[in-house]
Parts: sequence; C-alpha cells; structure tokens
Amino acid sequence: MNLVSEKLPDFLRYLEKYRGSSEKSVQTYEGVLSSAVDKLIVEKSGETLLVDLMEYRLSISNQNKKTISKKVSIIRSYLDWLKEGGVILKIKNDVQIKGSKTLPKPVKTFHIKEALEQCTSLERILLLSIYSLGLRISEVVDLKAESFKKDWVEVLGKGSKVRSIPVIKELQIEIENYLQDKNNRVFLFEEDGKQLSESQLRYKVNIIFKRIGMKVTPHQLRHSFATDLLNDGARITDVSELLGHSALSTTEIYTKLSSSLKLKNYLDSHPLCKDDSL
Repeated sequence: MNLVSEKLPDFLRYLEKYRGSSEKSVQTYEGVLSSAVDKLIVEKSGETLLVDLMEYRLSISNQNKKTISKKVSIIRSYLDWLKEGGVILKIKNDVQIKGSKTLPKPVKTFHIKEALEQCTSLERILLLSIYSLGLRISEVVDLKAESFKKDWVEVLGKGSKVRSIPVIKELQIEIENYLQDKNNRVFLFEEDGKQLSESQLRYKVNIIFKRIGMKVTPHQLRHSFATDLLNDGARITDVSELLGHSALSTTEIYTKLSSSLKLKNYLDSHPLCKDDSL
C-alpha cells in the first residue's frame, strides 16, 4: 500500500469534520477514490511522489465527459489535500476535460448581510475580502497587511499577475481596527504566526454560513461579486479586469447568468405574465 492509499481515510474524515461536506458528498468522494487508488500509478523520484492518472483515465474512458471530469476533479482535490499536508507530489496525465459551462449559483445579497451580522472581526474581513473584492480563495490566502493601500489593494493573481482592486470603506475600517495590535503580522490571515491555508479559510466560510442554515463556498461568493456588479450596470470589461480574467470570454458566462436573472425578474413582475392578468 502506498501513501496515496494510506491517507484516504484521513481525507474522508477531513471532508466530514473540517470541510463540512454532507454525508452524500463524502460517499461520492469515497466511491470515486476507492475505485481509483488501485489504478493510480504511484512512483517515487527522490523526495517527490509521481502520480500517473493515465491507467485510471483509460478505465473510465467510455463514460461521458462530464462524469470523467467530475471524477478526475475529485482525485485532483484529494491529491491537492495531500500537497497541502506537506507531501511533495507531481501529477502526470492530468489533462483537463472541457465540459459544457454551467451557470454559477450566486448567493443573494440579503443572505450575505445576514451572515455578516453574526461574524467575528476576522470572519467579517474574510467574507468581505471575497465578496467585495471578488477574490479567488488562493488570492485571499496570500493577502498581506501591506497589500492594502488605503482605498486600493494589490492582489497577486494567476500567473503572478498583480492587479489593483478598490476597497470599500467597511472593509478598510475592519482591517484598520483588526491590525491595530498586530504590527508583526505578515499575512492578513494568520494564526499563531502561521499563514492560514486554503482549506482552513474554506472551513471558516463554511462555519460563517452554517450559522444561518446555508452551505456556501468561497467560489460562490466570487460568482456573486461578478453577477451583482453586472446586474447593477457595471461594464463587463471592468468586471473582467477586477476578477483577473485573462480573456473576456471567461467573464461572459456571468452575462448569461445576468440575462437569466433579468428574464426571471421580468416574468415575475410584468402584469401580463401573471396568471390573473386576463
């Protein structure tokens, strides 16, 4: 048995206890990973584990693209968790399968405001950093105290590209108050002098929304940022730049969602669309 197989029970416990995944979700992960681990070719090269997905991908090649993509994504999540735990690991034959794009599910603004009312200071900063800045969770992890320049924050995005995003007054005040007695802090999100990981921040977001009976991911909050701006008339080019998208086509999925919401609102509101209008 190799390390990838040995750590599987620990990962499933992590999903249930720290990630807050539902029983059904954990069972899905367990089913996919249990059938996959024996087909993953694991070799060691010095201190690095080489994990080859080719044999497993061949074994599921007759399934539809969406199913294959989902299963490979589950394996990738597990291997990323191993890397976060200190395992030096490289994945081979991990080509992304492109399926049809689905519309994201944004979080309604009143739910976000409700969650903010029950947050601690650090939780408020976390929630506002994702929702009011539209950040990826990987970008939130790397936020430094010195990155905030009054009305703007410099964000290190994909491809080591730095972009500037305006900071709302509420977040400015929260950060100023929070950092008053934390002069030696390097990263905005630290505990005991150590930078918090993506998993730890995802867990905090899960706890924040669990208080109001919801399950929300950081990526949903980023979707909400984009959708709300477009619904309120922001230019798609500006939203694309704020999100750090390298191509405008990536941002266009939000315009489809925006149009869907406008159509729903129209059908709900126009008097001729109501049953009792005639």
